[in-house]
Amino acid sequence: MSAATTRSRTQRTPRTPDRLCAEAIGLARAAAEEAAAPGVVGEHVEVVVEGDRVVTHLFECKEMGYRGWRWAVTVARASRAKVVTLDETVLLPGPDALLAPEWVPWSERLRPGDMGPGDLLPTDAEDLRLEPGYSGEDEPPPNSVLSADMAERVEAEDAEVTAGAPADLTVAPARGSLAAIADELGLRRARVLSRYGLHTAADRWEEAYGPKTAMAQAAPAPCVSCGFLVPIGGSLGQAFGVCANEFGPADGRVVSLSYGCGGHSEAAVMPKPPRPAPPVLDETKVDVLPLRPAPDSGSVLPVGVGEDLGHS
Repeated sequence: MSAATTRSRTQRTPRTPDRLCAEAIGLARAAAEEAAAPGVVGEHVEVVVEGDRVVTHLFECKEMGYRGWRWAVTVARASRAKVVTLDETVLLPGPDALLAPEWVPWSERLRPGDMGPGDLLPTDAEDLRLEPGYSGEDEPPPNSVLSADMAERVEAEDAEVTAGAPADLTVAPARGSLAAIADELGLRRARVLSRYGLHTAADRWEEAYGPKTAMAQAAPAPCVSCGFLVPIGGSLGQAFGVCANEFGPADGRVVSLSYGCGGHSEAAVMPKPPRPAPPVLDETKVDVLPLRPAPDSGSVLPVGVGEDLGHS
């Protein structure tokens, strides 16, 4: 029989607890009650053999918030000794204990929208979403337009617009330096988005405002033909843009060109209201009409005229 087989059979064989250590329940309870608060040590549960003349007595824990936990008191006895001594007293979770969830690093617990004012979000040096950018320290290849020959030509052009030769100036013009050109092109960043970072951002935006959303499925037309779509640069601009419709559900958000909503600029174009014709009659002016004609209007004969003509 091999040593491994013997060892495995020995491990499976239950050990017999030491009689004196197993009978030291009173000593173990007194140690548990001394370590715990009064009245929280319950009934004796079992005896666990830890080794030769070493056992652990388990007691129920009745303390609030520690359901299923047990007080573990380990006692031992020296060889050929008749006195049992106390080793340690701890509170351990049982098989049905209520435990806290497994600890998760903050980088895995963080979710979009968790950051608040004043919060700082550090990025890992090996973040897969980022890759080294151009910092101006790398030398360009010999056939590059930013080679030494081109830099000399730029310095010569700078000499024409400066007060003297570049060597005579206290501060040399930085127009022809690689770092200055990188600043003008917006390339002088320590790290930029990697291909993985671009893909994860595209997947995230596609899921939030993409063609598979319920809003896009019911839209009359996609965002690619909407007048409220603001294009963005870079490779992501081929598939995404920014919504500028203040009444749309994605105002100020990055949306897929295949996304859509009911606020499409050409979905329902309202015709211009008809302009009424000018009125023929001026109804805003009031004409005063007398009940009786005036004497000098000519429509009423003066008194006595009828008599001169022989009328009665």
